[in-house]
Amino acid sequence: MPNLRELLTEGVAGLERAGVAEQRLTAELLLAHALERERSYLYAHPEEDAEPEALARWRAALSARAAGTPLQYITGEQEFYGRRFTVSPAVLIPRPETEMVVEAALERTPANPPVRVLDVGTGSGCIAVTLALERPRAQVMATDVSASALEVAQENARRLGASIEFKQTDLLAGVEGPFDLIVSNPPYVAEGELAALQPEVREHEPRVALVSGSQGNEIYQRLIPQAQAALVPGGWLVLEMGYASAQTVVPLLAAWGWTDIATQADTLGWQRVLTARRG
Repeated sequence: MPNLRELLTEGVAGLERAGVAEQRLTAELLLAHALERERSYLYAHPEEDAEPEALARWRAALSARAAGTPLQYITGEQEFYGRRFTVSPAVLIPRPETEMVVEAALERTPANPPVRVLDVGTGSGCIAVTLALERPRAQVMATDVSASALEVAQENARRLGASIEFKQTDLLAGVEGPFDLIVSNPPYVAEGELAALQPEVREHEPRVALVSGSQGNEIYQRLIPQAQAALVPGGWLVLEMGYASAQTVVPLLAAWGWTDIATQADTLGWQRVLTARRG
């Protein structure tokens, strides 16, 4: 049987041939997953032989990654805000830029007074769970149109110990306010932009969580008035946006009487996070 060092060498070579980035790191994560161990185990036991069952899991995982399946869907997890979240093809993979959304929401959520928070389109639940854990006195609710996504979110809440009320619905339909804060990372890709996305995203992540419509801003046009009706006066709305969404969303908010409208750029210079206050 090959030892762990040999398997890593094999994996790096196979991933390189497939054009996968970060071959060494990816191979280590896949092998640790197949062994059901932490990555540090690979460095401590390089001469250890792999058991047949682990070897089979390794080869299957390596083949899936070489074929384009995202690493996170193979390992079933992704780190977000210092915690490990379960993910599946039913949900978007949590991304670092969404941590900016969490930071903006936390800045507008008092630590002590009890507040009501709503996460619209929760997906994996990474935003809702993080807010519930960082603000234990907050009453957090999360919605999603997908039953499969809600199952993942509920599992993350259970495993990480977050108290959240979940509801399957489209945006805020049937949700009773008022809320002090509404946060959302909604679909914001235009149908015509889908082909330009990375194949891993386009072919594996859920379309319902990616595509908003022909323009890419349709979801905001429905979400913003619903949020306005559900927020307390002076309540905050925090949104993640696509690279050009601010050009449409900011004027919409201003026209509907929102105040304190601001955007925050990500590392690429895109206006990624929008915050606004109900007038």
